[in-house]
Amino acid sequence: MELSKAYDPKKTESRIYRLWEKSGFFNPDKLPRNKRAKEKFVVTIAPLNVTGEAHMGHALENSLLDILVRRERMRGKKVLWVPGTDHAGIATQNVVEKELKKEGKTRFDLGREKFTERVWQWVDKYGNIILDQLKKLGLSCDWSRTRFTMDKGYVRAVEKAFLHYYKKGWIYKGRRVINWCPRCQTSLSDLELEYKEEKSYLWYIRYPLKNQKTGSKEQFIIVATTRPETMLGDAAVAVNPKDKRYKSLVGGKTILPLAEREIPIIADILIDPDFGTGAVKITPAHDLTDYEIALRHKLRLLQVIDEKGRITKEAPLPYQGLSINEARQKVVADLEKIGLLKKTEDYSHQVPVCYRCGTLVELIPSEQWFLKMNELAKMAIKTVKKGKVKFVPKNFEKIYFNWLENIQDWCISRQIWWGHKIPIEGVDDVLDTWFSSALWPFAVMGWPEKTRDFKEFYPTQLISSDRGIINLWHARMIFSGLEFTNVPPFPKIYIHATVLTKEGKRMSKSLGTGVDPLALVEKYGADATRFGIAYQVMGGQDIKFIEDNIIMGKKFCNKIWNASRFILMQKLISIDAGKKLIFNTKELTSADKKILSQLREIIKSVNNDLDNFRFGKAAHKLYNFFWHDFCDKYIEQSKNQMKSEGTQKILLYVLSNSLKLLHPFIPFVTEEIYQKLPLKNKRSFLMIERWPL
Repeated sequence: MELSKAYDPKKTESRIYRLWEKSGFFNPDKLPRNKRAKEKFVVTIAPLNVTGEAHMGHALENSLLDILVRRERMRGKKVLWVPGTDHAGIATQNVVEKELKKEGKTRFDLGREKFTERVWQWVDKYGNIILDQLKKLGLSCDWSRTRFTMDKGYVRAVEKAFLHYYKKGWIYKGRRVINWCPRCQTSLSDLELEYKEEKSYLWYIRYPLKNQKTGSKEQFIIVATTRPETMLGDAAVAVNPKDKRYKSLVGGKTILPLAEREIPIIADILIDPDFGTGAVKITPAHDLTDYEIALRHKLRLLQVIDEKGRITKEAPLPYQGLSINEARQKVVADLEKIGLLKKTEDYSHQVPVCYRCGTLVELIPSEQWFLKMNELAKMAIKTVKKGKVKFVPKNFEKIYFNWLENIQDWCISRQIWWGHKIPIEGVDDVLDTWFSSALWPFAVMGWPEKTRDFKEFYPTQLISSDRGIINLWHARMIFSGLEFTNVPPFPKIYIHATVLTKEGKRMSKSLGTGVDPLALVEKYGADATRFGIAYQVMGGQDIKFIEDNIIMGKKFCNKIWNASRFILMQKLISIDAGKKLIFNTKELTSADKKILSQLREIIKSVNNDLDNFRFGKAAHKLYNFFWHDFCDKYIEQSKNQMKSEGTQKILLYVLSNSLKLLHPFIPFVTEEIYQKLPLKNKRSFLMIERWPL
């Protein structure tokens, strides 16, 4: 029953994980029966992209979920954690296209059918790598229920959802200004954009006035713009109606430079009088705000940038066929030549880029499929306001409400080949990846079929992610759950912290600032990595990651091992694994009484912290209790009273309960030690042992 001299996670963790998997206890149907088996705890993993590799965000999110899952399993509940992957339409197609490029081919050389076959080959080979990586962290998912958003059953769910909306009249096709990626050659929703800072210029351009009102001495209206090339498609110049500087010009006309077209000067409340000169060009085909203004004022929609990022035939001849950058340079040079460029100022601003390839996103008019959002948004808002779904922390409701209360119809079509085809004959588009992932909590349970899993395990109890996908995913899951099952898919949304570099910047693999959690597991062990991560989750919205906490986690695991080894070297009296010990207080020393009191307090405190998602506080308390109260004080004091049966029982009792409390955080080392404890009525694994009483 003795432990080896030193704990070696490399020799232990993979062996223990294989034993857990072999036991079948990750599957709720195979858990030992008990009185609380009717109580369930069901969560689904946030589906991982098949193109992905585990990063620190994955490690944090799923380590925290595993802490909750393991505790609820030990509390005797019927626990199900469904894992799975997302087909990640644009990202996966990009990866395979890059592979083809190495062969000197494009997807068009293969054709749609052969290209899709090629993607499936890639998915079969690489698609589950990220799940295998997360297993190394010790996640106790039911791998027998692993789902993929392109499984046949999942495809049926997506088709059912689309046709439901279509028959209701909520899905329609229309020509609107949308976000377009010239590289991926597809539409994108607003939520699929990322923004980067661009150091550019603010160009001040003179637009000649025509038909000036009596008394006006002005010959020009000066317009400030960050995109001079789009002026080729201008439909108006606009000012704010409260801006007295331009009151006399509203209703008049100006001559659009270079195009030599007459365009009106209009007033609209959306114009910011403090930007530039307070007068802005309105290009409805290439700006969403301008498009909204154009609809109100019935302005012409003139598309001067095409899907490939080239200037169209709608523009004056000298600019047709130029790239956006070429057109910008020529427009600026030509304006300067004719004396209409007043000045240029340095200007930094945020520009939208494709969230997958980083290409600058263009706004262009396009025929797309849209989902009407008005009624769905109302349902989603009402559900959270009534408390049927709660955000933790609560302040994240603001992000959720802000998006839903200002929502636009959802552009759900994508012009790519990999993904769920829109189920209408003759339509080649596929659906936005988020359309299918919005069905995740119930589609993974077998919906639309009334499967046993759907009846037994839906709705789930919890969903978790960082704040970046509240609107991309959480809001959409909520209104989808309400529309298709009449109940919210979960009552709680836990928004965990975002892991940043120690300097406080976003981690980036491409910039070399990312931290590979698998490298930490290899170096320090999964337990140390998990504990070090959880230790840093102290309630803030961001975590500045430092490796020192992982090193601390490794030292803590070694401390637990060494303390357990010392205790097991004593001739201990066996105790019952699941029963609360009753002591004759007259036989207890003051040290005995104190450690038992501290144990009762730590059990209560840890439960309270985990109930409220205070993972860091629970980790700090467990660390202090075990290292300082138990090891530094009680174990040292026990050396002078080891002959006492009470002391022997207390050592084993406190150790066994400490291992139970620590198991959700550091499952491997605690399981290994538990197997050596001289306990009566112990279970085959600590992971199904009874939670401390």
